[in-house]
Amino acid sequence: MPATLSNPTALFDALMPIAPRPEVLFVKGEGSWLIDSNGKRYLDFIQGWAVNALGHCHPAVVDALQRQCAALINPSPAFYNQPMVELASQLAMHSGLDQVFFANSGAEANEGAIKLARKWGSLQRNGAFKIITFDNSFHGRTLATMSASGKPGWDQLFEPKVPGFIKVPYNDIEAVEQVIDDQVVAVMLEPIQGEAGVIPARRDFLDGLQRLARHHRLLLIIDEIQTGMGRTGTLFASQQLGIAPDILTLGKGIGGGVPLAAMLARKDISCFAPGDQGGTYNGNPMACAAGLAVLNTLLGPGFLAAVTRSSDYLRDGLATLSAKHRLGEVRGQGLLLALDTAHRDAREIVVAALAQGLLINAPRPETLRLMPALTVSQDDIDRMLALLDGVLTLPAASDGGQH
Repeated sequence: MPATLSNPTALFDALMPIAPRPEVLFVKGEGSWLIDSNGKRYLDFIQGWAVNALGHCHPAVVDALQRQCAALINPSPAFYNQPMVELASQLAMHSGLDQVFFANSGAEANEGAIKLARKWGSLQRNGAFKIITFDNSFHGRTLATMSASGKPGWDQLFEPKVPGFIKVPYNDIEAVEQVIDDQVVAVMLEPIQGEAGVIPARRDFLDGLQRLARHHRLLLIIDEIQTGMGRTGTLFASQQLGIAPDILTLGKGIGGGVPLAAMLARKDISCFAPGDQGGTYNGNPMACAAGLAVLNTLLGPGFLAAVTRSSDYLRDGLATLSAKHRLGEVRGQGLLLALDTAHRDAREIVVAALAQGLLINAPRPETLRLMPALTVSQDDIDRMLALLDGVLTLPAASDGGQH
């Protein structure tokens, strides 16, 4: 039988199994909802791992793409185009940084940040090239960004890794200070470690990092692939944490679902020469038009304040569920929140939730992560809490149905 939407299993065989995907074929998205090929609706509190900042098929993004694809799709990154120039100018103005390199994914933006830091070290710091990163960090899946990451188990994959990354415990300023030498050029970190289970950096730790960076003339690279573009209630998480990055990376939500990422840097460290960095699709007008639509929406009157209100409402609801089901803490910022599942296997909860039409994520065996659209309504949050409550009431498979 030919592979069709009514018989999707045969379609899946042609794809490399790079993720444990359920046998569900999504065909339509509307705001906080996804619809599969059988017409079943799913409340989506993953949103492509915080990618769909405005939800599925937001009118501003759809309209920007339709208008742009009718005018110009890709003139080549060797030429300027209007959306590229406009988005770069807006990002520079709102970040306090000076220059932008556009890419297609967060990993590519972080790869660019690593390259830029190392070139600056070769020119300005007598060849310094080492970068301090952190245990349980996640910076991407290229060889260099995997080498930079502290994700458990990755130290044994795709050996030999790219050398020059020193990993220390997160939130431990003394550990950072102990490994600084004249070969260290930068410190690279996420303000909230998403893949580690939504673990925020402490304010005193960030203050200490800034002092060390200034004292030792190190670059501070802030990876806001997941926390940037309104996710934490401000345009960038670093703005509410008092961090002044030398290099800032963005991805996921910046394109509202369209492949787009960016690396921003101060002009005095922006030392790439023509040919050092590039990419066939970098800065293409389609992606940048989507990025402009997202940014303009985020900067609209009251939008980010509404994100904070939704965060408070969701956090309170999760805390109530946690108390009811004897779970653990709720942590995170804005609409990047986690619920510690304590004695319950978070992965089993995710599977049970899928069957009930709820999409949530378990980055750790004991952690649920929620990344709804920044446009999520209180009704959607109430619906999610009711669905999750029902799932948590079900007997846990891991305890044989016994409580």
